[in-house]
Amino acid sequence: MTTIATTAAPATIGRNRSHRSTTGDKVVAGVSHTLLSIWTITVIVPFAWTLLCSFKTTSEIFASPFGLPAQWNFDNYVKAWSDVGIGKYFFNTVVVVGCALVLVMLLGAMLAYALARFKFLGNRLIYNTMLAAMTFPVFLSIVPLFFVLSGFGLLSTKPGLILVYVAFALPFTMFFLYSFFRQLPQDVYEAAKIDGAGEWRAFFSVMLPMASPGMASVAILNFLGLWNQFLLPVVLNANPENYVLSQAMSVFQSKAGYSVDFGALFAAVVMTVLPVFIVYIVFQRKLEGSVSQGTFR
Repeated sequence: MTTIATTAAPATIGRNRSHRSTTGDKVVAGVSHTLLSIWTITVIVPFAWTLLCSFKTTSEIFASPFGLPAQWNFDNYVKAWSDVGIGKYFFNTVVVVGCALVLVMLLGAMLAYALARFKFLGNRLIYNTMLAAMTFPVFLSIVPLFFVLSGFGLLSTKPGLILVYVAFALPFTMFFLYSFFRQLPQDVYEAAKIDGAGEWRAFFSVMLPMASPGMASVAILNFLGLWNQFLLPVVLNANPENYVLSQAMSVFQSKAGYSVDFGALFAAVVMTVLPVFIVYIVFQRKLEGSVSQGTFR
């Protein structure tokens, strides 16, 4: 009898633990799904309302903020694109963000590769300095950047804004890609060297393609961050001809004075947000899959 009771006790304890674990998992899952649902509603409802108002006139927006428009047309989008000049600002944003993205991906990949694959004097110093740069608030560097760009004649110019974007995105790009280059197999690199490839050829033809998941992920994250950048262009770009989309909303006030066309304003907001939304929807699976592959130093 004693033996039976002794053997039955661990089984009972195991069932109790399993029951408690299952109950705890259900509670955590329920709370997580509730919070995610609230967050989803918080994000989707304002965007849906903005999209709805972009098809209304100003009088319809004030008369019935949540009602459907009397007529579905794209007049507000045409007005915002041509009359207000959103098209010009959209082109400026594409040029600035596109050039900055290409430069930061190239320089960031080369820097991360050198720090991850080669041991040299100052390796750790450079790595730690780049990490420290990630913690430096943007607003603390606004005044020095203003005078530096002014001294080089790059203030309120596209090249100046591109260089600033690259400088602020470079530390994060290096930090993100560092782990991917650390994980690449050394045998492939050595095989390329045996076949006669130099360091540049080995990097661009062998190692860089193998790190493409990380490159794709950090490119998406950099695009989202640079496209939505607001503080830097507002302070460092005072020339209306070089305005980017984040500065475009101020044009409505300067052109309309005390009378604002809210329908065109909402249409401009939709056109500003839509590229970011499309990029994230298209590449979210690649982003989620590649982030899980990296481990940090």
